[in-house]
This record gives sequence, C-alpha cells and structure tokens, in this order.
Amino acid sequence: MAHSNETTADAVAAAAGNGFREAVCIDTRRIYDSCGDKDCISNLQVTFTDVGQPIIDQATNIKAKRAEAIGVFFEVEPVPFNKGFFSVDMTFFFKVTLSAYSSPACSPETVEGLATFNKKVILFGSDASVKTFSTDDANMSGGANLPSVSVQVVDPMLLACNVVDCPCNQAEQCMVPPCEIAQQFAGCFGGVVPLRTVCVSLGLFSIVQLERQVQLMIPIYDFCIPDKACTTTTDDPCELFRKLKFPTDEFFPPRLSEMADDE
Repeated sequence: MAHSNETTADAVAAAAGNGFREAVCIDTRRIYDSCGDKDCISNLQVTFTDVGQPIIDQATNIKAKRAEAIGVFFEVEPVPFNKGFFSVDMTFFFKVTLSAYSSPACSPETVEGLATFNKKVILFGSDASVKTFSTDDANMSGGANLPSVSVQVVDPMLLACNVVDCPCNQAEQCMVPPCEIAQQFAGCFGGVVPLRTVCVSLGLFSIVQLERQVQLMIPIYDFCIPDKACTTTTDDPCELFRKLKFPTDEFFPPRLSEMADDE
C-alpha cells in the first residue's frame, strides 16, 4: 500500500509524543467485542460414574470440598438480521469434589462428579469475507469466515451443596460427556441408576471475547478489561454473589514493573 510508510511514520511520531519509544507492527487477533460476567448457578445436579455413584448412595453425610472448571465447549453462529453479531453457545464442565462419610466414625472417601452449565451471549464479531491459509493449519483448507472465541474462567466458588433422593421411576443416567472430559474421572458415565443425587450452587466468573486475525501497528497501553456485562439467558442470580467484586487480578497477571514496585 502506497500510504503505509507515511502512516507508520505518523504513528511512530504520535507514539513518541505520548511518551512511547516505539510503535510495532504485529499480526495478531483483535478483540472486537467482549463481556465479563458472574453467574450464580443454583441447584446444579452433579453426575457420577459407576465408581462414585455407589459411594454417594450409601453415604450418611456429604460435604463439599471444591469445584474446578475443566473445559468449555462452544458454538458460534451469525445472528439473523444483525450483520456482524454472533451468538456464542457455551457449555461449561465442572469437576466437583466431595467428601462422603459412610458413618460418623469413619474417615471420608473423596468422590468426584461432573456438573455442566449452559450459557449464551451475543457479541459483535465484525464481518469479513476472506479465508486465512497458514502453515499452522493441519489441512491447509483455509479458515471459515467466523470470529474466534476466547473464554476465560476462574475456578468457580462452591457456595452450597445438598443431597436429595432420586425418584423411584428415574431412568438410568444417559449423559455421556465428551471423551476429553470423561477421561478425567475414574469409571464410566452412563448405565447407572442413582438412588441419590447431589445438587450444588456455584459462583462463576467468566470473560468471553470474539476475535479476528488482523495486522496492527500499536503502542502498548494497558490490559483491555471488559466494561459491560454479558447479555445472557441465565435467570435468578444470587443477591449475595452479585455484590462480590470481579477478580480482575486473576485474569491479568502483573507485569514485571508492577512486581518490582510491590517489592
């Protein structure tokens, strides 16, 4: 492009005028839209494998230990009649660790179960008609004209846990998670008739971003922190959880200069 050198020179001069030493040209993913949210998920059922379910059925008392985010699966689709906007359907997978007591005098057994949560947001991802070919692509077929999704999650807070009896006519558990999720648990999912089940309440912090590959010349300013809440279909959030401050420091580690100042 004929004007690229002039544009670069102007940007360098502007950056220098603002106290920056250098402006650099990079090929990177630009965040076109993002949102941060905190969800309070009540009465989320935990599913156990054929190893853990018998322990839950025979336990006299169960205590919650922790919850861990182990995966997020998502689908991206254009929003009809809203050019440049995309819906992001996400399925969060959580590993819930419990202590099960068979009697008051016995030591507890550690049991791990799986809980899932679905969430949908709508974000602006811009519009492009190009296909990207790269040596990083396994099949060199070119990337589709969809923005990339980035989902960041802090391990959820385990707010509450309770055990309930399953209805006598309840069918066998048929939920079989993806292989990469199931292999993180001992035993097999599916084919188990539960007598009791565990329901938990989780507090979840997340950031969702839509990105596209672009070429940029930039000075470095600071972290780009979302300034709006996600538009979701999740109802009935917990009032206490809403009052908690968003844990920004968990998502953005300190820079070297900041660590030196703390010392």
